[in-house]
Amino acid sequence: MKPIKQLLLVCVCVVLTYSCKETNNQNSTSTTTTSTAATPDKKSGQAFIKDDESKPTVLSIAMESKDHTTLVDAVQAASLENALVNAGPLMVFAPTNDAFAALPEGTVENLLKPENKEALANILKYHVTPGNYSKDFLKKFKKLGQANNGYVKVEVVNGEPVIGGAKILASINAGNGIVHVIDKVLLPPTE
Repeated sequence: MKPIKQLLLVCVCVVLTYSCKETNNQNSTSTTTTSTAATPDKKSGQAFIKDDESKPTVLSIAMESKDHTTLVDAVQAASLENALVNAGPLMVFAPTNDAFAALPEGTVENLLKPENKEALANILKYHVTPGNYSKDFLKKFKKLGQANNGYVKVEVVNGEPVIGGAKILASINAGNGIVHVIDKVLLPPTE
């Protein structure tokens, strides 16, 4: 009886040792796979996840608009895509291509250069306010706190809200806030 117990014990040990080796091999393989998959590339983050079922984000609304290609180029140059798809709510004042074209010649091209990424990001953040306020509700404000920690003045002119001198041309509800299309680029005050 004793030799059978010993043989059985040896068999159990062999099986356990073999299965531990298999588990370790599988873990190291999946760890390698996971670390490779987690390596960030230039287009990573929630902004680049395809979603055809949810209500569009403020970023996807801008990206789908032929009138906001300059804004989208600027957002991409400043690497702010992921910030504009977060849960929000975000209120984005989105200047049209014509608004960017009205800036002094060479301004946009200069801001899009990699060495001006920080200045560009500051300007773009000046177009974003936490919240989700309709055009009519904006009339109740004197100023709005912007994502760059600055403030933009709100006035009511002829019964319409004017944000930092810009008129709201249209408002589009988004899954994470609202996009107010404006006719002027908002420039933060210089200190």
